[in-house]
Amino acid sequence: MRCYKIKSYAKINISLGILNKLKSKFHKIESLFSFLNLHDEIFIKKINDKNHKIIFYGRFSKGISNNNTISNLLKLIEKKLCGQKYLIKVNKKIPQKSGMGGGSMNASSLLKFLIKEKKLSLTPKEIAKISSKIGSDVVIGLQKKTSILYGNGNIKYLNYKLNLYTLLVRPNFGCSTKTIYNNVKFFSKPVFKINKRKTLNYKFLSNLSNDLEEPAFRKYPTLKKIKIFMENLDKILFVNMTGSGSTIVGYFITKKTALNAIKIINKKYKNYWCILSKTI
Repeated sequence: MRCYKIKSYAKINISLGILNKLKSKFHKIESLFSFLNLHDEIFIKKINDKNHKIIFYGRFSKGISNNNTISNLLKLIEKKLCGQKYLIKVNKKIPQKSGMGGGSMNASSLLKFLIKEKKLSLTPKEIAKISSKIGSDVVIGLQKKTSILYGNGNIKYLNYKLNLYTLLVRPNFGCSTKTIYNNVKFFSKPVFKINKRKTLNYKFLSNLSNDLEEPAFRKYPTLKKIKIFMENLDKILFVNMTGSGSTIVGYFITKKTALNAIKIINKKYKNYWCILSKTI
């Protein structure tokens, strides 16, 4: 049987504003998302078996639970698959608990593939419902476009590319999303307004921030030190943590300046995960 290969791209929060805390105890957020050419690899093959088989391997596969985003997706769409089972292998190149939505994007990429290949038929309403049950950012990965998530939950997909080079630095620990959100003490006002066009020029992007940095830096001072060091790199545009951490992202306009920067970072943080990437 044919084996399909798809790419599951890393998601980054260029900005993340915490607007309020809801009665459900979840937070109302606003965020500017983009995607990187860094990706996990997912291999999909039909099998004649009673159960699906999911295998994670690669550098960042250690410790992934049997109850993961892909297994959760398959449970939710089981009846729609009409008994067909799949072998799914995932080469994990995106670190866990890094703020880059690796797990959510795996589920999103698989869902998109099954729909595109007509192995699964769902209405837009069903897609939204399934996505929300797996993770709040799963639906964003279905389009793989730079997008704005508004405080009311609406998403605006943008039709142009940012063309920024990124330097990713992650220390030897991850951040618990739940823990970081539970330590949020302050709320922000919205930066993006619905139906009002924003020009995402370099000056505007440089002034954006991530409200989760404050609780993350309080718990992990190392992250703050990394950001301060990166902000002093030559010709860096701006630096922000992505998601709830623990990856700190530096943004550059040219590949040359990014390459010069990673040489310095590799000397400073020899035991950290440090790579170059680019927005797509």
